Amino acid sequence: MSAPVVEVRGAPATSLETPRVHTATSAIAVAAELAASFAEGSALRDRERILPVAEVEALSAAGLLALTVPVEYGGPGLGAAVLAEVVRLVATGDPNIAQIPHSHFVYVNALLEQGTEAQKVFLLGEVLAGKRFGNAQSEIASKHVRDHATTLRRDDAVSGDWVLNGEKGYCTGALFAHWIPVLAHLGEGGPLHVAWVERDAEGVTVIDDWNGLGQRTTASGTVRLADVRVASGRITPYHLTFERPQTYGSFAQLLHAAIDAGIARAALRDAAAFVTTRSRPYPDAIALYDVEGAAGDPLIVKAFGEIELQVRGAEALLAEAGRAVDRARAELTAETSADASLAVAAARAATTAASLEASSRLFEVAGTRSALASDNLDRHWRNARTHTLHDPAAWKVQHLGRFAIDGTLPPRNGQI
Repeated sequence: MSAPVVEVRGAPATSLETPRVHTATSAIAVAAELAASFAEGSALRDRERILPVAEVEALSAAGLLALTVPVEYGGPGLGAAVLAEVVRLVATGDPNIAQIPHSHFVYVNALLEQGTEAQKVFLLGEVLAGKRFGNAQSEIASKHVRDHATTLRRDDAVSGDWVLNGEKGYCTGALFAHWIPVLAHLGEGGPLHVAWVERDAEGVTVIDDWNGLGQRTTASGTVRLADVRVASGRITPYHLTFERPQTYGSFAQLLHAAIDAGIARAALRDAAAFVTTRSRPYPDAIALYDVEGAAGDPLIVKAFGEIELQVRGAEALLAEAGRAVDRARAELTAETSADASLAVAAARAATTAASLEASSRLFEVAGTRSALASDNLDRHWRNARTHTLHDPAAWKVQHLGRFAIDGTLPPRNGQI
């Protein structure tokens, strides 16, 4: 399905009051409640490519996008393990909605890593008020994923300020954002920095041209930046993050794993619902085991057990990875940072496999009727296949293997 190419200017309208601040228990409960409501319209939104504008607003209104704002800045200060479970739950309802704020949380983390005190006070205050961060990071025309042509150059008109030019792709969250963090060189060939750009700033154009086979309603399209003026106080170092032990990369990858775990659980849930209500038993199962419905077929029961086992394993590794990130944050060293990265690598490899397996075997256990386009159950596989391409699972296994053989620690970057 091809997406319409739509240029959108201006930040999304919002009439939010100050969102709720949550405890871990209430955040998880609210996420589960929202996930159930998101699931009801997920098939229709995917089929018709209806962007989840109201649903994203609901996340903001519920205060879920402010969960990681530290207590000292007025937030609940919840950790990575809680957030991973929140994201996983939302993804069971609709993984598109879970992916849209991924960069929001990552750039809150970037702000906490390298932002000035003034930047933290202001921008975290925006988050607490319900404002959303998007993302303008990757560049489709680059030779590899860490190449960037987008550059901040000195503003001749205003001393000390900068002018930003470039084009970014895969800009998940930008269409729904109030602020778009832009990854750019500070000066020609200079170090990478984050430019905090208002969504409705002059020269910013968000283009809804995303046409992926899955994750269709994330609006992960293009952002064009033409002579966008950026005050010096709205620029944060990015390159410094990786010059010391950090959890920036493991935190970002953890949330990706949570989305895949949610897809896996949703595929299994929908397969079970289909088998118990609509599938017909195979004749041999009737003849040999006298079953009354497909759910009684021992081969189907065995298959469900195998899928459940794989999904549970992935969920357990996800939970442990979240705890590892939290442990590293509490006592940050080269070793704890590496432990977090390896734990998240294991979770990402497991959730990748589980989401693809569950969404594919869904049809094996549910039978021919489940392939009808009217049910749109193939969206689970399309979502899994699309989202799991963010980073190759094989490289997660490679780093785990090197560590197992000779203790080699994983590299310090945003991909692990």
